[in-house]
This record gives sequence, C-alpha cells and structure tokens, in this order.
Amino acid sequence: MSTPGSTPPMAASNEADAAQLDVARAEGAAYRRALEAMRKKSGAVVKQAGQFIVALIQEDAEGVYAREDGHLVWHEVPEDANGHLEIAVADAGDGRFVPGLDITVTVSHDGRQVLNTRLPFLWHPFLHHYGANFVMPGEGNYDVQVHIDPPGFMRHDPVNGKRYGHPVEVSFLAVPFKPGRKPSPHAHPRAKDTPER
Repeated sequence: MSTPGSTPPMAASNEADAAQLDVARAEGAAYRRALEAMRKKSGAVVKQAGQFIVALIQEDAEGVYAREDGHLVWHEVPEDANGHLEIAVADAGDGRFVPGLDITVTVSHDGRQVLNTRLPFLWHPFLHHYGANFVMPGEGNYDVQVHIDPPGFMRHDPVNGKRYGHPVEVSFLAVPFKPGRKPSPHAHPRAKDTPER
C-alpha cells in the first residue's frame, strides 16, 4: 500500500518571493537530472507518495568512508553483503532532496522477509540518498515497503512550511534484484586511502 500523493505548497511568502522559489525549483531540477542519471545507470524505480517523490535503487554492495577516532576510514564491503539498497527522497513540489528523514525499509522475497532496517543518510558524489548494504538470497523479484516518519526538523515559512506532517508508506512490488559486490577501490592505482587533511 502506498500513501496517495499530494503537491506541497509553493507560493510567494514573507520567507521566499517568486524568484527565490524559482531558485529552489532549479535546485530540484538538478536533483531530478541526477536521479534520471541514476535511473539510466542502475534502474531506479520512482513513485510519488504523500508530499515526496521516492526512488528505489538496488546496486552491488559497496564500501564506504566513516569517521573513526576523528578520522575518515575506508570500510570494505562486509563479507556476507551482496546488495546495496538506496532510497532517494525529493520534495514533490520543488524537487529538492529532503534531508534528515527517518526511513525504514522492509524487503521480502518469495513471501519471506529478508531485511528490515532503518536507512541512514549516505553522501553520494551525484545523488544524495539513504541506504545500506544487505544480504539477499539470490537474483529475482523482491517487494520493498518503505516507511518515512514525519521529520523532526523545523520548517520555515507560514505559507510553504506546512509539509511532511504525516507518515508516508510506499510499496515497490516485484522489483528485479541482482546480487553483486563492487570491487575495492584499492584495486585501482588512483584510489589511495590517504589521511583526510
């Protein structure tokens, strides 16, 4: 079951005039171009639910940088991970990426749950998203249920700020998944684990 879509307000106010709202729409258009590039590369599936545009992407499991003891440290793909699940969320009114969300996904295959987890924010070089590595039992069609809680951040603007007030559910059914693991960047001579400056 998916939450019906609705368009958030986008009207001139004491916080943003028409020209400033156009700047927000231009930022959203850039994010949509990034999402389209990800769709072409990895087959993103996109739906509107509530006041969000929600995209599901399944890729090969991949390593990440994370902070440890004040430094960025590269973490290779966990030994058992063979998939990476991404959820990209944009505002349905202006198209901009929505940060600070609490997103939970439940993934099922052949009627059996294979994943139920909260997805953290992941910085990406061209498409910010929420995501995590996971273990899938094999190639095939998977059902993904996405739950987005109303965010806790404050909203500016008495006209446009009344948005994201309710939980949102999005269902992606029979989505083709394929196991895989991205190679270590250390296999490439240009990728070095140098200390952050």
